[in-house]
Amino acid sequence: MSDLAGLVNRLEQVAGRLESVAARGVSAGAAPAAAAAGGSGGDGNASIDGFDEILNGAVADFVGKSTALGGNIATMGGLVEDAFRAQREFLVVVSKSKQPAQSELPGLLEATSKAIGAIQSLRDTDRKSNHLSGVSEGIPALGWVTMAPKPCPYIKEMTGSAQFYTNRVLKEFKGTDEQHVEWAKSFVAILTELHDYVKAVHTTGPAWNPQGAAAAKPATAAPAAKPAATKPAVKPAGGGADVRGGLFAALNKGGDVTSGLKKVDRSQMTHKNPELRASSVVPASAAKPKAASSAPKYGGAAAKKDPVLMLDGKKWKVEFQEGNREIVIDDVELSHTVYIYKCNNSTIQIKGKVNSITCDGCKKTAVVFDNAVSSFEFINCQSMQVQVNGKVPTVTIDKTDGAQVYLSKESMETEIVSAKSSEMNISLPVGNDGEFVSCYGEVGAADLPCLFLFRLCSCCRRVGGFF
Repeated sequence: MSDLAGLVNRLEQVAGRLESVAARGVSAGAAPAAAAAGGSGGDGNASIDGFDEILNGAVADFVGKSTALGGNIATMGGLVEDAFRAQREFLVVVSKSKQPAQSELPGLLEATSKAIGAIQSLRDTDRKSNHLSGVSEGIPALGWVTMAPKPCPYIKEMTGSAQFYTNRVLKEFKGTDEQHVEWAKSFVAILTELHDYVKAVHTTGPAWNPQGAAAAKPATAAPAAKPAATKPAVKPAGGGADVRGGLFAALNKGGDVTSGLKKVDRSQMTHKNPELRASSVVPASAAKPKAASSAPKYGGAAAKKDPVLMLDGKKWKVEFQEGNREIVIDDVELSHTVYIYKCNNSTIQIKGKVNSITCDGCKKTAVVFDNAVSSFEFINCQSMQVQVNGKVPTVTIDKTDGAQVYLSKESMETEIVSAKSSEMNISLPVGNDGEFVSCYGEVGAADLPCLFLFRLCSCCRRVGGFF
C-alpha cells in the first residue's frame, strides 16, 4: 500500500507540473519559439525535470562511487554519465517536437547508441569483471525509447540481466569491502529509478509534443569516451563520391568484373615465397623456394597431460591416468560424484557409497566400487571392466566397444541400458566362493544387443530385454 500511495503522490506532482506548463503556454504565445531556440534547457518541463532528478541523484551517486574504486570502474562511471546525458538531450527533443517517422529515430538516438557502444567496448577489455559486465548488461535499458507501447517491462528485463552480475559482486565483497557492495546497489538503484520515471511520465513510450516542430538531431550531443584509441580511417586518394561511384559501376559488370585482373604466377606470390616480403619489388622470375618442412599430420598423437586425482567441490576427478593400477578413493560422501576421463590401462577402486560414477573416453581400465545411489556409466570407452561389490540401480553403456560388467548378489535387479555399443557381457555371482558366470539370457547370444534395455530377474538369473 505504501508503494501505491507514493506512486499516486508522484503522479499528482507530475499533473501539477503539466498544468503549470500549459498555463504558461497560453499566456505567452512566443514561448514555444523561445523554447525551441533555448537548446537543452528543461525548466518547467515535467519530463526533463524528472530525468534531471535521476541524473543529479542516482547517476551522480554512482559516478562518485565508481571514481572512488578507480581503474576501469571509474572509466565506466564516466561512460554511464555520458549515456544518461545523451538520453537527456534526446528527451529535450521529444518534449519540443512532433513524433518523427520510424526511419528518422536512429539518427536522433545516435549519441545514445554511441555511448552504449562505448560501455560495451570497455566491458570487452575485461569480460571476467562482474562490475563491467553488470553495467554493460544493464545500460541497454536506455533503449526503452524504442520499446513503445510497453517500455517498462523492457527496463525490468535489463535490470534482471544486470543483477545477474551485480549479485555476484554483492556475494564476493559482502562483509569484506562495503565500497563494492554500495557500488553494486547504486547501479541497480539507477535502473529502478529509471523504471519509475518512465512508468510515471512515458508510460507507453516517449511523450512527443503534438504541437511541436519537426524533430531535429540535438545540436550538442554528449561525447562518448572510448576506452582505447582507434586508428583513423584511411581517406581515399580521390574524391569519396567518385571512388564509391566507380566501385558500384565495376560491381554492376557482373561476371566481367574480374576480367581485368592480372594472373599472378606462383613464383610472385609473397605468401608462398617469404623472401619476397623483404623487398617491395617482385622480380620477373623469382627462384622457387625450398620446400618447407611438412606440418604435423592431422590426428597425430596429442601431447600427454599431467594425471589428475582430486576432489573439486563434490566431484572427484580422475583424469589422464596411464598404467596406474593403485588408485584408491576412500574419502567419499553420499553427495559425491566420480568422473573418470581419458584413463588408460589403469585400475580405480572406490570405497564407500557415492552418488554416481562416469567413465568417459577410457581404454583398458577397470573400476571396482561398493555402492552408487543413481548409476554407473561407460561413455566412448574401449575394453572396460567394472565390478559392483554392493548395489547400483542402473548401468549405462553408451558408444562403447567392449564392456564386462560383474554384478553382486545385491545388484540382481540392476537395470542395464546400452546404446551404440558392442562386445558387452554381464557376469553374475555363483555360490559363495566368488565365481562368476556369464548371463546369456533370452537374447540367445553371448553379446548383448547394441540398443536394448535389460532387467535382471533375481529368481532365475536371466536377462529380460526390450527396445
